[in-house]
Amino acid sequence: MEAVAKNRFIRISPRKLRLVCDLVSGKRVDEALSILDFTPKKGAKILSKALLSAVANARNQQNVDEDRLYVKRALAETGPIVKRSLPRARMNVTPILKRTAHLTVIIDERPE
Repeated sequence: MEAVAKNRFIRISPRKLRLVCDLVSGKRVDEALSILDFTPKKGAKILSKALLSAVANARNQQNVDEDRLYVKRALAETGPIVKRSLPRARMNVTPILKRTAHLTVIIDERPE
């Protein structure tokens, strides 16, 4: 049975978060957590918390063997963009886009 954890409106670019999501997709949960512990990116800490939440959801909602859990999918989708502007020379304005992301982590039991 699948277990899902969603984290929305994260203040990080989805492009940066996808780099970390690709590291752990398809890996066992304990292996994925050890990879995330040693990854020096902001998205690694965010994904690690979401992955632990998905494991807790699996433990509480279904009775699963935690040793057989693996990361089925980790998705980073685009959230709303906060638009700001910065005044520049000769009355010009430069737009600043503060991007947000929606993170979805899906874990499942690997068949024997």
